[in-house]
Amino acid sequence: MSRIAKVFDALGAKGRKALIPYVTAGDPYPEKTIELMLAMAQAGADVIELGVPFSDPMADGPVIQRAAERALAKGVGMPQVLDYVRGFRVKDDHTPVVLMGYANPVERYGVERFVADAKQAGVDGVLVVDYPPEECEAFAAALRAAGLDPIFLLAPTSTEQRMKEVGRVASGYVYYVSLKGVTGAGHLDTQAVAEMIPRIKAHVKMPVGVGFGIRDAQTAKAVGAVSDAVVIGTAIVQLLENQSSDNVAPAGGRFIAQIRAALDSLEGTHA
Repeated sequence: MSRIAKVFDALGAKGRKALIPYVTAGDPYPEKTIELMLAMAQAGADVIELGVPFSDPMADGPVIQRAAERALAKGVGMPQVLDYVRGFRVKDDHTPVVLMGYANPVERYGVERFVADAKQAGVDGVLVVDYPPEECEAFAAALRAAGLDPIFLLAPTSTEQRMKEVGRVASGYVYYVSLKGVTGAGHLDTQAVAEMIPRIKAHVKMPVGVGFGIRDAQTAKAVGAVSDAVVIGTAIVQLLENQSSDNVAPAGGRFIAQIRAALDSLEGTHA
């Protein structure tokens, strides 16, 4: 059983919701990424999504685009991202890490090499935003063969057929994008999310995490009430971009602790 599956099983047994923060690797200070990851895990993050910087992150809004630009300007690429995971694993061997990014950096690195090196580094799952499930069965199979979970996005516009495709090739969890548009955009409609989750679960027999539009404890709690996991990225990246080097990890930890407390107030509810 993968680390991700173990985490969701343990949470489900207690009626707890998973908290999945996203941060861009290397931002705002490359030397603080591992410390930030550890602080978030200690504050209650159940899975960490680590963004692989890319020059054209088309699904991301301006906040995460700026984070990617800052990281790239400081020389952070796939080798550095994998080094952060290795460094994190020295002190934390139980919190799952999911690499989230785009096809270009993976393909430039080399797909076979990427899968092997991600496994060796201690990565648990991979979400490639621009790899639709029907076009990357070989990649998903390679990940699963290495013990890594291929994770996919679903959106309000996803068809029943797309849900079936994702249900067939994904593992770990699926990430439901609650809004049409880019990260950090728009107004979150919790009722629409609540109506969509059962439709997804009819085809996807794994936990469903919800992201995009979750900014604080209140919105996290509302989404957690109707889903298995809350994914929060833009709000964290925005908080961190103006912190001093010494404050990055403590600020990230405090933010996660607030969200964790809100989700824990839901304990015993089921999506």
